[in-house]
Amino acid sequence: MASLLTSEKADVERIAVLIKECKKMGIQVLAPDINESFRNFSVVPAENKIRFGLLAIKNVGENVVETIISERKQAGPFKTMYDFVSRIQAKTLNKKSMESLIKAGVFDKLEERNKLLHNLEDILEINREIKQNLNNNQKSLFANCSSFNHSELKLKTSQAISITDQLNWEKELLGLYVSAHPLDNFKMILEKKTFPLDNLNNDMVGKLVKVGGLISTIKRIITRTGKPMLFFNLEGLNSKIEVVVFPGIIDKNPVALQENKIVFVKGKVDNRDGEIKILADEVEEIIES
Repeated sequence: MASLLTSEKADVERIAVLIKECKKMGIQVLAPDINESFRNFSVVPAENKIRFGLLAIKNVGENVVETIISERKQAGPFKTMYDFVSRIQAKTLNKKSMESLIKAGVFDKLEERNKLLHNLEDILEINREIKQNLNNNQKSLFANCSSFNHSELKLKTSQAISITDQLNWEKELLGLYVSAHPLDNFKMILEKKTFPLDNLNNDMVGKLVKVGGLISTIKRIITRTGKPMLFFNLEGLNSKIEVVVFPGIIDKNPVALQENKIVFVKGKVDNRDGEIKILADEVEEIIES
């Protein structure tokens, strides 16, 4: 399965399908990790788990990935963030790649994500100065500095990110949710109050249904009358469907019609263009979990 995931790594839709298959087989697919991930999907030693590869993270190039893996192979796992910044060459790291590594959860076993983001400029500056001092064969300028010592990097405190932000970052940088799904806490209410997306079919065309899920990939167009009209994917835990929202419906509840909102949608089943869709009559945000 790790090899299959690697071969399909450019196709996010296919990756999502394969990860679901892994779950059915009892194989857990984990977010990337600084000490366990390689270039591509790989098997966690002695465990029935697969790790995302570092190259799967958007904005992270091959140079930094090769440097991380090579350094880890030569000198062992990274024990702390100071250990990481002191061993990785400054020319390899930049703000964009470090931000993506942090948001994707690569350093989760070393430090909390938001804390690292809050201190990112200082971390990069320390990395540059360590490298410069080593190149100049000088004694570290930080020997008497209170900000860190040779085995510890003291970071300014910050509030931890919410699970919602964590999952949104995963979706942004990996293309899909990995550690959990935003709908996990809403599973019971969706099962109780909505029709399953998986069960929608051509036999239901013209019927009114109430479905629920997560809004993603909103497309906005302007009609001939100059008013906005929306098309978005409504994602369930196991499937998704396109929802069409006409101008009059948008005006009723524009706040609910945003990406990553979890909503109920009431509407008519349609199969224009040969594909099952929902023509929305009402969109309501789910505010309880």
